[in-house]
Amino acid sequence: MRFYFRVAVSATGIVKRFQLKQDSANPHSDHPLKNVVWGRIYSRVGKLWKALAVAAFFMALAAATQPTLAVAMKPLLDEGVTGAKPEYVWLIPLAIVGLVLLRGICSFFSDYLLAWVANHLLLGLRSDMFERLLSLPDDEFKRGDSGRLMNRFTVDAGNISSIATSVATVLVRETLVVISLLAVLFYMSWQLTLIILVVLPSSVFVSRLFMKRLRRINRETISSNAKLAEVVSEGILAQRVIKLFDGYGVERERFGDVNSQLRRHQMRNAIADSALRSIAQVIIAVAVALAIGVALNEATQGVLSVGSFAAFMAALAQIFDPVKRLTSVLSNMQRMLAAAESVFDLIDKPGEDRELGADFRGPVAGRVQFQHVTHRFESAERDTLQDVSLNIEPGQIVALVGRSGSGKTTLVNMLPRFVVPGSGKVFIDGVDIQTLSLQNLRAQLSLVSQDVVLFNGTIATNVGYGALKDVDEHQIRDALAAANLLEFVDGLPNGIHTEVGENATRLSGGQRQRLAIARALIKNAPILILDEATSALDNESERQVQASLETLMKGRTTLVIAHRLSTVQNADRIVVLDHGRIIESGSHQELLAIDGAYAALFKMQFAAQEA
Repeated sequence: MRFYFRVAVSATGIVKRFQLKQDSANPHSDHPLKNVVWGRIYSRVGKLWKALAVAAFFMALAAATQPTLAVAMKPLLDEGVTGAKPEYVWLIPLAIVGLVLLRGICSFFSDYLLAWVANHLLLGLRSDMFERLLSLPDDEFKRGDSGRLMNRFTVDAGNISSIATSVATVLVRETLVVISLLAVLFYMSWQLTLIILVVLPSSVFVSRLFMKRLRRINRETISSNAKLAEVVSEGILAQRVIKLFDGYGVERERFGDVNSQLRRHQMRNAIADSALRSIAQVIIAVAVALAIGVALNEATQGVLSVGSFAAFMAALAQIFDPVKRLTSVLSNMQRMLAAAESVFDLIDKPGEDRELGADFRGPVAGRVQFQHVTHRFESAERDTLQDVSLNIEPGQIVALVGRSGSGKTTLVNMLPRFVVPGSGKVFIDGVDIQTLSLQNLRAQLSLVSQDVVLFNGTIATNVGYGALKDVDEHQIRDALAAANLLEFVDGLPNGIHTEVGENATRLSGGQRQRLAIARALIKNAPILILDEATSALDNESERQVQASLETLMKGRTTLVIAHRLSTVQNADRIVVLDHGRIIESGSHQELLAIDGAYAALFKMQFAAQEA
């Protein structure tokens, strides 16, 4: 019990001592600041101290019953078997049964409380991770680290919760068992016990030699698990491409490489873990052999009675397993530390503060201004945007066209601050958007893109998603009607309460687009972004979606990104970008008249359609 509270106090002290240095510490180094990870784990566990204290109490009771069999051997053999006290023949076995029953009850309650602690720890870790995940800036998701992110939620967090409580259990329970057994050994023969105490610490020294290697192997295993999750995820998402392009062999090879790499890491971990246990067992066996030899010598000389010798040997036999578990817990500690580094690396990532900044003072008209904005992505060789200036009046429809990579999407992504200009400023109604809170800024924007993202739920929950979850059914139906989707929805068995499946896979492309339009209509934001909203549709679906979009664009400042120039001919202004610069700007007719880049693109598409 006392040991447990020492662990808790030490962990709290470590947290306080190193909290200010934590941000500068490298989580993947073997620097002494790795103690911060320990502190952070057990500071979370320490918040559940009431359950832990009760669990520690039950563990202490269970540990106290461990030496009873050894203690009972002396009176049973010296006085019970000889007939000096015949009642011992039934009293001692009955006492042993009672103590074992008590031990089972205590173990049950301690295991239950520790499982409760582990699951609450896991709940808190995953909640903090998901909260940080949602607040990560857009750049973090462009790194293609989805496999690693998923692995942190499913594997790493689970390892922390399960191993942290199991480590605490082993440290508390097995330490108490060892102490109680050592007390019995000292009572029986302090000379023999000294032999054990002299030899056993060498097993701790050997264990420390393996710790760094085990930690490095566990980091590599975590990385391989993330790669495996990534390959499997891509296999699920791209299953049609794999089938159509006969990519079975390629995917088998990719999976085989990652799977084999993971197997190698796990084997290295198993070898190191097994070697650690084996060496520790040999050291313990040497200590036991020396003690047995001396004990036999004392027994033959009459120094030890038969009962004392039997009790000593029974206690010695029982001390072997808890010492072995205390030694092997070092391997679990390294697994936990490696997993904790991965989890806390996500939790510590700088996230967006949605509430930091000012709010618009009144209704937003929708005037958008880009002033000399420039941007270059990390590790890119050239600027994505170069000194771009563009003014858009409230209610205007402005189309951005140009070749792929010309900077259209990057420019538009500056409005919700998914992308931050390297230089220059973006204004809405004359207010620099960098001074606005993200929550208030993004409330003024709505998006319909080619890659429609819908959620596994009903049509109603998808239309009234997020902050709009409390809109009534009449508003949802009105939005569906404006998006030309109500007739289809009313024909479904459960109407607006029909489940659409994961990412609305039960709907066609056009229906999914119109559902996204209905969601944008419900939001009723003054500024609308249309990112290739009809490019992936057939002609009939495009016609239906275009009609819905015309309803959506009325009275809103709209920025349209389009490759199909036929969809933007009615825009108030068309802006042509090339290599990050605006090279042309005007109406459809004006741009055709100057016979420049836009005219060339339009003629090329028109010729392709005629063919």
